[in-house]
Amino acid sequence: MNKDYLKLGVNIDHVATLRNARGGKYPDVLRAAKFVKELGADRVTIHLREDRRHIMDQDVHNICEWGGLAVNFEIAATDEMLAIGLKYKPDTILIVPENRMERTTEGGLNVIAKKDVIGAMIREFKKAQSKVSLFIEADEAQIKMAASIGAHSIEIHTGEYCDAITDGNQVKADKCLEKIQNGAKLGKSLGLEIHAGHGITYESVTPIASIPEITELNIGHFLVAEALFVGLAQSIGEMRRLMDLARA
Repeated sequence: MNKDYLKLGVNIDHVATLRNARGGKYPDVLRAAKFVKELGADRVTIHLREDRRHIMDQDVHNICEWGGLAVNFEIAATDEMLAIGLKYKPDTILIVPENRMERTTEGGLNVIAKKDVIGAMIREFKKAQSKVSLFIEADEAQIKMAASIGAHSIEIHTGEYCDAITDGNQVKADKCLEKIQNGAKLGKSLGLEIHAGHGITYESVTPIASIPEITELNIGHFLVAEALFVGLAQSIGEMRRLMDLARA
């Protein structure tokens, strides 16, 4: 694989959101996982929230037992989620913050405040051969703590940058992008693998994909939303094209 190749993880949570809006079995989340593999995704991302608002336990079981694509399993730092992660042993565990009142993940994990709990989870998952990534802001202190407690990688939260792009606030976007760039450099210098995600669209992907230290992007809501108009094959294909162009 080209050393400059940027991996794409496709988050299929909102396929489950659409299913759960009415109940029943369609659209089938496992079918979505199999389809994104056919379309060239490097991994599938699923977030089992404590309130089960989209992905359900059965979805986790089905996708992990299928085993056709590396799974990036997003969970909160709780005993329940630790047990589920240890049961299925996915390729990567992404520990994220959770607030039951939020519509979506609103910011990065406070690793400093929860270093003991998160550090203990990392040790348990390492024993199970799962790599652990932490979803954090591009903050120097948080990045250093992530490295010090043994994380394999970090996923830098790109939401503020992407929102600024969507809002047309280029000054803010430039500041956010610089912070992401600096965070990626710091993380790599500390031995962390660098991923990024949250809120990425066609409009915002190129500057992020151009950051050489980043090895993987995780994108979901936009791809599923765009697929309503053009289909998943085209929405994912265009994102893949833009990512490749940014690395050309």
